[in-house]
Amino acid sequence: MNSPRLLSSILIGAVASARSMTPMATIAAARVIGRRTPGRLFLLDRPLFRFGALAMGVGELLGDKMKTAPDRTVFLGLLARVMSSGIAGAALAPHGRERSGAAAAVVTAVPLAYLTLAGRKRAMARIGQTRSGLIEDALIVAAAAAIVALSVRASRE
Repeated sequence: MNSPRLLSSILIGAVASARSMTPMATIAAARVIGRRTPGRLFLLDRPLFRFGALAMGVGELLGDKMKTAPDRTVFLGLLARVMSSGIAGAALAPHGRERSGAAAAVVTAVPLAYLTLAGRKRAMARIGQTRSGLIEDALIVAAAAAIVALSVRASRE
């Protein structure tokens, strides 16, 4: 793997470690405003999937503050991270390197999910679930927006 060319994929994997739906939601938002990803991604060209990704991203941000929210390292949480980071990593990889981008994002997202969970638990013990979640949301959404903004280009449709 050529890491510098896959840096956006690796970074979006780090985002997925903390918020599984944010990578796809951020790319979907970029598509809504007419931006294209370097890697080919047919799913986000379909309005149902694009707006579904946006809705899931918002839903995750709201649901994370609930006391009953499961840890990000449960099976379904990790599965969501694998799928979302893989799709987003492929989209942000250079054209023709989509598989490598997906792999780089997944390999980043899964182990980091355990580290970001440990950090979140420490923050929850200090400042509470809602407050720590809102701070984490702000950091993760800002990081995702920056990564995607620096990786996409205007559409030539």
